[in-house]
Amino acid sequence: MIKADCVVAGCRALATCRGPIPKRREALQDAGVIENAWLAGRGGRIVFVGPEDEFRRTVRPEAGAAVIDARGLVGFPGFVDAHTHLPFAGSRGDEFSLRLQGWTYQQLAARGMGIRSTVRATRSATREELRDLCLARLDEMLLHGTTTAEAKSGYGLNREDEIKQLEAVRDADALHPVDLIPTFMGAHEIPDEFRDRKEDYLDLLIHTVMPAVRDQSLARFFDVFCEEGVFSLDETKRLAEAALSAGFGLKIHADEFVPLGGTELAARKGAVSAEHLIAITESGIAALAGSVTAAILLPNVPFFLMQDKRAPARRLIDAGAVVALASDFNPGSSMTSNMQWIIQLGVFQMRMTIEEALNAATANGAYAIREHEDRGSLEPGKFLDLVLCDMTTPADLVYHVGRNPVKFVLKKGKVVVSGGRIVRGDRADSSP
Repeated sequence: MIKADCVVAGCRALATCRGPIPKRREALQDAGVIENAWLAGRGGRIVFVGPEDEFRRTVRPEAGAAVIDARGLVGFPGFVDAHTHLPFAGSRGDEFSLRLQGWTYQQLAARGMGIRSTVRATRSATREELRDLCLARLDEMLLHGTTTAEAKSGYGLNREDEIKQLEAVRDADALHPVDLIPTFMGAHEIPDEFRDRKEDYLDLLIHTVMPAVRDQSLARFFDVFCEEGVFSLDETKRLAEAALSAGFGLKIHADEFVPLGGTELAARKGAVSAEHLIAITESGIAALAGSVTAAILLPNVPFFLMQDKRAPARRLIDAGAVVALASDFNPGSSMTSNMQWIIQLGVFQMRMTIEEALNAATANGAYAIREHEDRGSLEPGKFLDLVLCDMTTPADLVYHVGRNPVKFVLKKGKVVVSGGRIVRGDRADSSP
């Protein structure tokens, strides 16, 4: 008999997203739905997923085991947000009126707004202030079903403040149920003090900041913004090779506005992911289709920036690329951390099926941060990270827009959201 210290009983339906990961092509169409599903865990990991009759034959709950009555609820793996810029200070709400007047993202940046505005605010914030901002944002993520998130630096753009951001991420990770996967992104922009000394900034990143981040084990990945007016393809290649030599996994912001070849570079270097891809070419699609590099698509960015062009999700999927969906939570181009909304946009604006979008936000999201062996699907051996929603079918996650159906969230077998409220110790708190 299988022992269990946690039992989730009688889900109306459970979308397990199980199967070989990463999911490509037809595999993305299978969400692994089990009707009248039971799930059991022990020590924070799943030990059983299946129908009730099999559960009763094979599982023996331990004395005092927690039992969650999931009758009438639909379950999903905890959402995995594989691209966020979590640790920032300040607001950029004042840019909206200018956007409505037709100002572009690049025009705002050229006038000291955009990223530079957030850099100034983040540099002024203390580590503790950034930690607390992260914690408040993580509460909101958790209430909407996100249980794991990647978190990039990139608003410090010097040694002290990049490290401060990553320390704030580490501090928040230690205090909050949502697991954070840190990424060093000092190559997010050229800071004002290096505007006319770009080569000096590259040297600072490679020879000073990168080693400091590595030596303090503050980040697992390195990310660089390969874009016109930011880092060229040659500069991206130089940074990528330095990061790989230092032991970081590689991520590249590629082909967001202008196709410079960042996607092809990511595939050649065996990068973990290429991200954005709104302007990707057929060459880039072909490169990803034959690679281990995940395509992280960020559908809220063109929505938020009121752009007509979107990443070609259908062409990427049909070509055989590994497609993941993420929020790109940041103050300038995607001020949301709600992965339910991201899944909905994947369907409504990128023409993904519901199953494709769900797998892209769970199993493939986990693969895009190389966490797929532990999370992203509901299978024995993986963390018991589960979202239980008040709905009749998994399709309601997309069909019923504008509500938060989450009733329970379990993180490593512990109830962390109950009745739509965060559980803090022995109490539930409705404040995000």
